[in-house]
Amino acid sequence: MKELLKEFKAFISRGNVIDLAVGVIIGGAFTAIVTSLTTNLINPFIGLFLGQIDLSNLMIKVGGATFKYGAFINSVINFLIIAFVVFVIIKIINRVIKKEPAKVVPDKKELLLEEIRDLLKNENREIK
Repeated sequence: MKELLKEFKAFISRGNVIDLAVGVIIGGAFTAIVTSLTTNLINPFIGLFLGQIDLSNLMIKVGGATFKYGAFINSVINFLIIAFVVFVIIKIINRVIKKEPAKVVPDKKELLLEEIRDLLKNENREIK
């Protein structure tokens, strides 16, 4: 049991887990902001053109089933806003963190061949 607790402590204290937890918390808060933006600003604006202020009330009743396509439109708008913001954030991060070209480390065979080449070049120069 002690070993399991040690492994759990090592796992939870790793940077990746903490970063993930922070990301989830911030993502939840951001989702609430986007939902509010959609519900309180974007939907009333779209509703002006449709003649109905609250899109979430748009629905079709067929028999006993109710299809709430207005709520679906809200969800699609929320998704598009979140996806666009994440896209922009990733673009900014990629510009800020420029990837350095990976340095190719030659293997031992290549190093030995280069040494042999250099030695042969030096010998040819000395002979002339």
